[in-house]
Amino acid sequence: MKKVFLSICILISTATMASAQLLPTFQFGLKGGLNFSQLRTDGSWLNSSSRTGYQAGVWARVGGAGFHFQPELYVTGKSAEATFNENNGNVTANVTFTSLDLPLLLGTRIGLGPIAARVQAGPVVSFLVDKGIGNALQEVTEFSNYRNQAIALTGGVGVDIMKFRADLRYEHGLSSLSKDGSESQKLSLWTIGIGYRLF
Repeated sequence: MKKVFLSICILISTATMASAQLLPTFQFGLKGGLNFSQLRTDGSWLNSSSRTGYQAGVWARVGGAGFHFQPELYVTGKSAEATFNENNGNVTANVTFTSLDLPLLLGTRIGLGPIAARVQAGPVVSFLVDKGIGNALQEVTEFSNYRNQAIALTGGVGVDIMKFRADLRYEHGLSSLSKDGSESQKLSLWTIGIGYRLF
């Protein structure tokens, strides 16, 4: 009898947690983190080394039936060291960007209760707010004429522990940053983020 009662309790608990995954939910919170960005080009005219940047902003999550939609909005500082091959010589300087980033992520949550893993992916639209070009590259057209927005694709994994969130993602630039059509520059970066759910 005790075994039957225990089995019924386990089934009820499992069904309750499973139904919680299926019902629509809404969450909102804060987020901050670091990124490691690098410029990519189609040719050999530019070499780039990654530099550390930052991100800070907010996120929301709407979910149901085991899947969720997670838009985010944050200010991002991205930086890379660029070595430009000009007249048989190398010119090196830092290139920095400040942008307002809008990821639109689709994902699934693996696990029940307050601890679970996540897999997410989606597009990112970046709106350029400010840029900084090292003096050595100020006169180079490819660096002085950047677009006001860029599109990227991001994907990664995360974990939820109570109200805290941790994410590891890779962001791959799809559109060229430079308005100069002859030379393509795309930004790729790894991000490590920590978030906190307010409600």
